[in-house]
Amino acid sequence: MTADLSALYQDIILDHYRAKHHAGLREPYDVAVTHVNPSCGDELVLRLSRDGDRIADVGYEAVGCSISQASTSVMTDLVIGGTTQTALELYDGFLAMLEGQGRVDLDEETYGDAIAFNGVAQFPARVKCAMLGWAALRDAIVRTEKAGETHE
Repeated sequence: MTADLSALYQDIILDHYRAKHHAGLREPYDVAVTHVNPSCGDELVLRLSRDGDRIADVGYEAVGCSISQASTSVMTDLVIGGTTQTALELYDGFLAMLEGQGRVDLDEETYGDAIAFNGVAQFPARVKCAMLGWAALRDAIVRTEKAGETHE
């Protein structure tokens, strides 16, 4: 990764950290989940609101590092308004990128600002930080599907 690209990615992460998209716990919601990264102490409460198979809203409150909070901000931009199936596919791709140690490139059209986290893959201890919000979303989707709370 070039120095210019690395700096751009750092700027994207800091921008999302400073101005978190969709932050806050809003009502109504179908399920709330709490996830904690025990290795660093990051905490996240995420609320998911669905309309059938679509994600109507994702709100959250987070305490933790810039990577975990920025990653959650980016994730909300990508999934709100889309289907739960698409959100789970995005989760899988994002995880593959982070676990790929820089060898997995994501489609920029599909993933937008999420590609800025590619550099995190070089720091295994930070992968859990970047995945915190994504894991909470996946958990929330699974819980609503198991509970049949999809408003269909």
